[in-house]
Order: sequence, then C-alpha cells, then structure tokens
Amino acid sequence: MPAFRHGAIEIAFLDEGEGEPIVLVHGFGSNKEVNWVRPGWTTTLTTAGRRVIALDDRGHGESTKLYEPADYHTDLMAEDVRALLDHLHIERADVMGYSMGARITAFLAAKYPDRVRSIILGGLGIKLVEGVGLPESIALALEAPSLDDVTDPVGHMFRAFAEQTKSDRRALAACIRGSRQVLSREEVARIDVPALVAVGTRDTVAGKPQPLADLLPKGEALEIPDRDHMVAVGEKVFKAAALGFLNARP
Repeated sequence: MPAFRHGAIEIAFLDEGEGEPIVLVHGFGSNKEVNWVRPGWTTTLTTAGRRVIALDDRGHGESTKLYEPADYHTDLMAEDVRALLDHLHIERADVMGYSMGARITAFLAAKYPDRVRSIILGGLGIKLVEGVGLPESIALALEAPSLDDVTDPVGHMFRAFAEQTKSDRRALAACIRGSRQVLSREEVARIDVPALVAVGTRDTVAGKPQPLADLLPKGEALEIPDRDHMVAVGEKVFKAAALGFLNARP
C-alpha cells in the first residue's frame, strides 16, 4: 500500500482507476478499506470512470498513530488531505467524506476552496455547525476495561466498531478529544462549490441534512431512507445520488 510523509507522520492511501480524481476521507474509527472498499465505493466510482484516492486518516488504519489530542485538530487532518493532493500533483479534486471525514472535507473546502471541485458530506448534517464532533462519552468507552463495561449506547456502538476494525483505541480516544471543532454559519456560507449532504433518516449522530444544505450556497440534501449512522455509508441510494451529483457537476 503506498504512503507518503507529511511532516512527522506517514499517511497510507490507495490510488485506483483513471479519470477525474475523487478523494475519499473516512469516518472516525474506520479506515479506507472498511469505509470505502468493502461497501463497494471504490468499485462503483472506478467503474464510473473515476480515479479514486482514499487515505487512512492519522491515527487510523496504516497511518501513524498519535496520542495527544492536539495532534487531531480538524485543521491538521484537513492539511493531511491537502498534502496528499500535493503529493499526487493533483490541483483540484472532488472530495467525499463520511462522518468525521465529512467534517474534515468541509474544513478543507473552507480553507482551500481552490483545491476542491465539489464536496459530498455523508453522515454529517447540521452538527457541522451546531455540534462539536463526537461526544466525550465515546472516548471514555474506548478507554473502558472491556466492552461489557460500556453502558452508554453510542459509546458501546463505537467501542464495538473499534474492536471489529482492530483499531488503536488509545489513538482513537485522543482523536475524539482533539477533533471537536465546528465551522461557523458564515464559514459554511463561503463554501461556494457544489455540495451534497447525505444523512440516514435513522441517524442520531449527524444532525439533519437539509439545514446544512440550506447554509451552503450550492448545497442539496439527501435523506437515506431507514438507515442509521453505521450502515448508511454503503446504501445504494447514497451511491446513486453521489454518482448523479458528480455527473451533474460543471
């Protein structure tokens, strides 16, 4: 698996297919394979004639693990994506993120609008501006002696997911505590690129998609029917809408 160095850390990534590039940024506790390869996104996009680039966020997958919350500020994680574009000599790309990856994508678009053609924000709605990322209870759940000791339902869900993906739970706890930034409504209103906001109707983590889409100058919302935060990412309705959105982009 290819990788590159960004400062003191190493970022692993995949690069498949040919055509216009799209960068995929996975969610908290996941990795490029779990978030994008296994649910069929890489196949869907490469079959549609896209060059697909997906990274392991810092602290996740095969990328460098860090244990200080300050190392996971969303600005820093967005800089990792920009550095990946630089490494691959890509001037501009479509960028799709899920959950924490959507937050990173929005921060990237806000800071580097000239590097982003369009954005797809999956698993993140109005909590981009009205929330502070995932709750502290998840960090506590990750640090608990065992899954059986976790009583918080959301914490239990993420702890089980971290165990399933064999993640470094100490690094993930630092990530939760360090990546709790928001964008202001004014900052969101300046993200003047085509944007699709997609959230499952049973998602209790992300916040509603329409209020965020309304803040984005070129935003549109998609409600993924009867899907929660964990399973909406691989839904056919989401894939079809994303492809339609990308094909309609100027």
